[in-house]
Amino acid sequence: MPPGSPIKHVVIIVKENHTFDNYFGRFPNAEGDTTLDPCPVPADILPPHDHQAWLAHADLAVRQQYTAQDISPYFAYAEQFTLCDHYFTEVAGPSTPNHLMLIAADSPIIDNPDLVNNPQPLFVMQSLPDRLESKGLKWRNYGGYAFSLIGNLRENPSNVTSEQFALDAAAGQLPEVSWVFAPAGLSEHPPDPIDKGVAWTVTQVNAIANSTLWSSTAIFIVWDDWGGWYDHVEPANVEQWSDGTQFRYGPRVGCLVISHYAKSGYISKVTHSHVSLVKFCEATFDLLPLNARDRDADDMSDCFDFTRAPALDPPLIPVLERKDAAQQLQQQGALPHPGPSAIDSIWVIIVVSFAIVLVGGATALTLAVFFKGNGALSGDLLLTIFTTAGAFLAGLLAPSPNQPKPPQP
Repeated sequence: MPPGSPIKHVVIIVKENHTFDNYFGRFPNAEGDTTLDPCPVPADILPPHDHQAWLAHADLAVRQQYTAQDISPYFAYAEQFTLCDHYFTEVAGPSTPNHLMLIAADSPIIDNPDLVNNPQPLFVMQSLPDRLESKGLKWRNYGGYAFSLIGNLRENPSNVTSEQFALDAAAGQLPEVSWVFAPAGLSEHPPDPIDKGVAWTVTQVNAIANSTLWSSTAIFIVWDDWGGWYDHVEPANVEQWSDGTQFRYGPRVGCLVISHYAKSGYISKVTHSHVSLVKFCEATFDLLPLNARDRDADDMSDCFDFTRAPALDPPLIPVLERKDAAQQLQQQGALPHPGPSAIDSIWVIIVVSFAIVLVGGATALTLAVFFKGNGALSGDLLLTIFTTAGAFLAGLLAPSPNQPKPPQP
């Protein structure tokens, strides 16, 4: 990282449970497996993905993948900025230990703890937030639960809700480092609908792109663990757990690097991991390493080019969910517009008929009062006026023969 880096804000957006092949296996020129079966949208399974499941991943991993149409904004980011296709989770297990690695380059657990039935003492460990505070720099955790497992971070006022991030970004008030986690239902954790999760991510990126912080911010979008999905690139065994099984690295996942200075259309082949993001923050803000893991990690610098004048516009991708995409196709003529339903048509007839009666009656009554006052109205004339007014209004409100009629039920 060059001295005097133009990066003043680092944003780490953490999504959940998808390997590289499951999401980006079909991205052009990336090292992906394109032979996997299509994944249903939304996913109809929740594959096992704890440490024991990973040890049996050769047999258990689900061999399915999404298409570019399913996650089109992520493919658009990869085309415009940088996609890492050798980025690995830190721990060969599920979410919580990997979240801790993103915070502290360390994890005293290899599986998710059972905090309900087996409460445990808070972890005592040094973390990246500690290093930032030691230099008078700010951090903020937007919605992440793992911060509450670390003793000196649990009650820190820098823990705020997910919803606060877009507000802070729009106001130009982001700290030096932000960890951003999606609220329930939007993390892309199966079986949550991925289109809504992707749209949420786009909203967060757009909040930065629309702000004064765009030119000084580096955004990393990563997936915390493998989620039980297949990936054909085996992670290197660089560290073992107490029982001798593989601790690090975990399965390969996607990592998108979005910045004013991120390389355009670049696919990084360098080995990265969650701890590489910790190292990037340390290199950017001149912080001491926490341990040997982040000391020896790559710092993501191959994904950036700080020597050229940035030429890319902010990535203002429209927030489109699947139903919105269908509406766009309808507007372009690729899909027919749905006509009104039979129930809609019945209601239209009822309302129009009621209006005819009311307006026709009011018209007849007005005329009757006028003529009666002049002594020129008989009972037969009153009936004639009422009938004529109603027929006249019915003719005005009825559709002409050339207008399309509602479809028959």
